[in-house]
Amino acid sequence: MELDFNIYKEELLKRKEELERIIKNLKREFSGLDSCDIKEDIDYATCSANSESNYIVLKQQEQELLEVNEALKKIDIGKYGICEMCDEPINPERLKIKPFARYCIDCREIIEKEDRGS
Repeated sequence: MELDFNIYKEELLKRKEELERIIKNLKREFSGLDSCDIKEDIDYATCSANSESNYIVLKQQEQELLEVNEALKKIDIGKYGICEMCDEPINPERLKIKPFARYCIDCREIIEKEDRGS
């Protein structure tokens, strides 16, 4: 079965644009936290907690952006939709849900089990 790379590429490009916007906004929020008007300990705790959760979200979004960019490169070189672990085609249904998927379902489960075991 031949994949229509254009459909996936379009989705990836939309997601890339969205991620870039989110990352830009999060970074803007971080720069605003420097000028956070802290009058009480509770303000500091709230500001600090928000900063930490935003940092986690920022790192997750940056990681996803890397994966999206990698998927776009794979489309350009004709390697898109191939599992990085077993070299078998990734199910098109999986790619519809996660167009930047690097692994087929079976290999993803193996990796998750190994991650939980460490």
